Amino acid sequence: MRQYSTDLTPPWKKPKPAPEVAADPGLVVEEAGTGFCGAVIRCEAGTVTLEDRFGKHRVFPLEPRGFLLEGEVVTLVRPAAGPARPARTASGSVAVPGARARVARAGRIYVEGRHDAELVERVWGDDLRIEGVVVEYLEGVDDLPSIVDGFAPGPDARLGVLVDHLVPGTKEWRIAESVTSRHALVVGHPYIDIWQAVKPSSLGIAGWPTVPRGQDWKTGVCKALGWPQNTGAAWQSILSRVRSYKDLEPELLGRVEELIDFVTAPA
Repeated sequence: MRQYSTDLTPPWKKPKPAPEVAADPGLVVEEAGTGFCGAVIRCEAGTVTLEDRFGKHRVFPLEPRGFLLEGEVVTLVRPAAGPARPARTASGSVAVPGARARVARAGRIYVEGRHDAELVERVWGDDLRIEGVVVEYLEGVDDLPSIVDGFAPGPDARLGVLVDHLVPGTKEWRIAESVTSRHALVVGHPYIDIWQAVKPSSLGIAGWPTVPRGQDWKTGVCKALGWPQNTGAAWQSILSRVRSYKDLEPELLGRVEELIDFVTAPA
């Protein structure tokens, strides 16, 4: 007696098989059902773990046609062997071995102080050199309007500025509003000082202490945490604990990425 398949779906209605792609570490895909986009960091039997740009992890089943790769539906499969994970920069970008620094753009990114510049360099330095973006510091924002006027931002020389404690109603907020234009973008994080943008867990502390108003914030932090009251030495110790974007708060990560995109956008 002839045997028939139990699948009665007409063959012309069956979805076209999606290409199979090995879920190698570092591969960036989008999960079709949720839209979650991230890089593969782990692939185990039946599941794949993705990490988005802010360090958030999600685990998804390896289902047929379950992911999008550059807009195309694919089926992720477990790699046959354990290939070496692509090297990544401290910002999470895929490293480009042997890449030479680009000639500096006319556009710039300004940050408030030296500590801000050192932190940006530590995490985004490789990316900035490839893009040809120079970071300079202002030593505060009071003179920002005159600095922007002197820089004269334009289509081929965009200016991005990162400001500490950019909260509506503050002095910093009013200054930022006065200089923002089509070719000058001012963004900021909510922290009193760039120190706070480093996750306390990366430093082995429970949290950043509250410092009474009128007291120097950095000195107050050192005192409250029992650190030697040498703010320069304290900062170098903090900076040494920052190994990648995972050690920073999302409120800073998003703003720096926004500035890099702004300054490097086509004219």
